[in-house]
Amino acid sequence: MSNWLLAVTLSLVSTLAPLAGADALRPSPEYAIKLTSGRQLLLSSYRGQVVALMFVQTTCPHCQATCQFVEQLQKEYGPKGFQPLAVAFNEMSMMLVPEFIKKTGATFPVGWDTRDPVFNYLQRSMNLQTYVPIVVFIDRKGVIRGQYLGDDPFMADPEKNIRATVDKLVKEPAPAAKKSR
Repeated sequence: MSNWLLAVTLSLVSTLAPLAGADALRPSPEYAIKLTSGRQLLLSSYRGQVVALMFVQTTCPHCQATCQFVEQLQKEYGPKGFQPLAVAFNEMSMMLVPEFIKKTGATFPVGWDTRDPVFNYLQRSMNLQTYVPIVVFIDRKGVIRGQYLGDDPFMADPEKNIRATVDKLVKEPAPAAKKSR
């Protein structure tokens, strides 16, 4: 293999590696996060911010630890435009979310949903084994920049990798405001 071809291949691999996941680099579809209060938050209402959307199981220790860490990141990166959100989708999650919030200390919105809408959003088949937590990064323009399942190598060191991704995305410029005519 020529040096030029090798350099191009390595460049392409290093560029695409952070985009692991189902059709990463796609516009984020709308998603309604159901809160236990009965209200719904629309994902699109966070356009202009960097969002880490986490799909969790309330009884999962890894999900709890990830949310605790992301809570720390919110304090650090929130003023720079970072917004974490979590959606629990295990059985009886609506009733278990308040205890999950208490256990994790999450001050960011934590809602619930059923499996079908979650898997539709993730572009995953319900028949596939899915490991949690699942973290989806959405940039300020509403584009999914990465989607990582709990068993993805990215999640082997979630604190390092989530921090690096959030740090990179908050440094990107916000989309220009549309001019009115």
